[in-house]
Amino acid sequence: MDKKTDIKQTAAGRAMDFIKALLCAYVVTGILLLVLALLLYKAGLSEENVNAGILLTYVISTFSGGFVIGKLTGARKFLWGLLAGILYFALLLLISLGIYHTLQGAAAETGAAFVLCALGGMLGGMIS
Repeated sequence: MDKKTDIKQTAAGRAMDFIKALLCAYVVTGILLLVLALLLYKAGLSEENVNAGILLTYVISTFSGGFVIGKLTGARKFLWGLLAGILYFALLLLISLGIYHTLQGAAAETGAAFVLCALGGMLGGMIS
């Protein structure tokens, strides 16, 4: 094989790794949000507790995605985990824009969510 074919296979392989990592992160997100909804229903959580639970869900989900991408890539794990966290946030932002046609929350909250997603993914990659 020539170098051009190797690069294409590597790029396709990396894209598949990211799809697997993001899928894992979103499955974890779904499970944690179901648990949070159950707690809200049964325990009557306050708005502050729900917001904290959502941020914790972001961190745990991106950690799991970063962990998966770190295991799949094997090198520069923190960088791949960071990128997985950023892609998770970008997809989350796109979904939010698609549903609400505007950004929900203040810029500070959105920035904090971005930082938490990026750091969660990076930490997952580093631990893997």
